[in-house]
Amino acid sequence: MNPRPRLLLALMALACFASVAGALFAQHHLDMQPCPWCILQRILFLLIGTVAGLAALLPEAAGAARLSRRLSGGLMLLLALAGTAAALYQHFVAAKLPSCDLTLADRIISGLGLDAWQPEVFEVRASCAEAAVSLLGVPFELWSAALFVLLGAAAVRLARQA
Repeated sequence: MNPRPRLLLALMALACFASVAGALFAQHHLDMQPCPWCILQRILFLLIGTVAGLAALLPEAAGAARLSRRLSGGLMLLLALAGTAAALYQHFVAAKLPSCDLTLADRIISGLGLDAWQPEVFEVRASCAEAAVSLLGVPFELWSAALFVLLGAAAVRLARQA
């Protein structure tokens, strides 16, 4: 694998982990508590970051590098599309509902057991309406959607370069 795809993968991983770190900072220091859709987006960022990080570390065997870029690019694209959908659903639907209990996001989080395993990171602590906050005048979930779109575009680029 030449250095460019490795650099792109490393930057993708860094962006994902930095976004989750920013969300945790906002939660624990600015009292911006997360809803189920916020937590689902954290999970998706962590998954994309992990795939990107692992793909960047894979050895440089010619055929294996191309295959890993295609597979990781495809997987990251699917995860980025899911993240974009989650962020847009949060913005246009969930934020306007009085409760987001027992939604798809809530069921995924409970089903994975992440909220019990690591409550400081994955525990739902607000309703979707309560979690509606803005950063620089733009709702938090739209920042998230924008990053998911950028990650999806980078994933497509990686897959095409293979």
